[in-house]
Amino acid sequence: MKKRFALLLLSSLALAASAETVGSVSTTFKLLSPNDKVVVDVFDDPAVDGVACYLSHAKTGGYSGALGLAEDTSDAAVACRQVGPIRFKEKIDKQDEVFKASASFLFKHVRVVRMVDVKRNTLVYLSYSDKIIDGSPKNSVTAVPVPAELPIPVK
Repeated sequence: MKKRFALLLLSSLALAASAETVGSVSTTFKLLSPNDKVVVDVFDDPAVDGVACYLSHAKTGGYSGALGLAEDTSDAAVACRQVGPIRFKEKIDKQDEVFKASASFLFKHVRVVRMVDVKRNTLVYLSYSDKIIDGSPKNSVTAVPVPAELPIPVK
């Protein structure tokens, strides 16, 4: 059980580490501790060259946020765009998680899932947050059309 938990923790860190922070804006002023913020991160789709996703999400400030103990709100948005020639590294699943970042000390995450709309030859990206007991219906969706001459290779 401990090995399984350690593997899960390492895999979630690896996905989160693949994002770069583009910038942030403060939403609440706190005199002696970090402000609440909205952060914009960018990550490349791990299976599709030429597609980058920009994810905005809330970061709770204060002393608990500074110590990594605060729970961030479920507010997040995603916008994925073609940033170069699209190339598939391998066949992809019709639905696959492409990003995960912790939104609390334990058990809450912001996730991005890639779905394939085969009929329209389009990659669809959905951002949402989950929590073991009480998830949130807040979500955001974006789509990247793939040129017709490049059919999406689905498993």
